[in-house]
Amino acid sequence: MYLGWARFLLFIPFSKVAPSLGAQMEETTNAQTQMNTATLLRIHDAIQVMSRHTFWESKCLVKAIAALKMLERRQIESTLYLGTGRDESGKMVAHAWLRSGPYYITGADGMERYAVVGKFAKYISG
Repeated sequence: MYLGWARFLLFIPFSKVAPSLGAQMEETTNAQTQMNTATLLRIHDAIQVMSRHTFWESKCLVKAIAALKMLERRQIESTLYLGTGRDESGKMVAHAWLRSGPYYITGADGMERYAVVGKFAKYISG
């Protein structure tokens, strides 16, 4: 369900979507704090498996937003990163990935090739 919702968000101007992603240009902690690593692994696996079975394209931004919302629902903080870089032919490309504590939930493959141009920290209050 979250993958479909995240895909729908791509049709809305990003300036309207951004506030729901968290605090702009901030990051949650990298430290491992009372996290449920099993929950993080289950969310990672669910996103990977289900994204292969959607009839729409579920690329990196859709996966990252869906995982962010799944973590938020479980009261787990995360940071969504947006990056840009160049592919082999020199064309500008973008990538998105999601981190929670020291773990990368989505988009970890190849993230080192991108310069971070935006980040959104989803803090959990309480």
